Amino acid sequence: MPELPELDPVIHGKLRLAVLSLLAGVEQAEFTWLREKTGATDGNLGANLVKLEEAQYVEVEKKFVARKPLSIYRISKKGRAALDQYVRSLKVLLGNALVQPS
Repeated sequence: MPELPELDPVIHGKLRLAVLSLLAGVEQAEFTWLREKTGATDGNLGANLVKLEEAQYVEVEKKFVARKPLSIYRISKKGRAALDQYVRSLKVLLGNALVQPS
């Protein structure tokens, strides 16, 4: 039996995968936009973004606008490469299951 690829545990979390997928399609995104798109709570999203930051998969810029905090996130080069590898690994794991019957 061929060796199965490992799935990156940082990306494998449902919310972290969603965040990286969203960030892969935009130049940058505010925290509030990510929260709206994922339906996550502030605390859950924040905790998962910290994990992605610690892995250097996302970059964050924090500032204040009209005395309100604004956090802007971007996927890093390392994060994009990790997401690409994750998708390739999934394709290997799923194999022929991805092929639609004709």
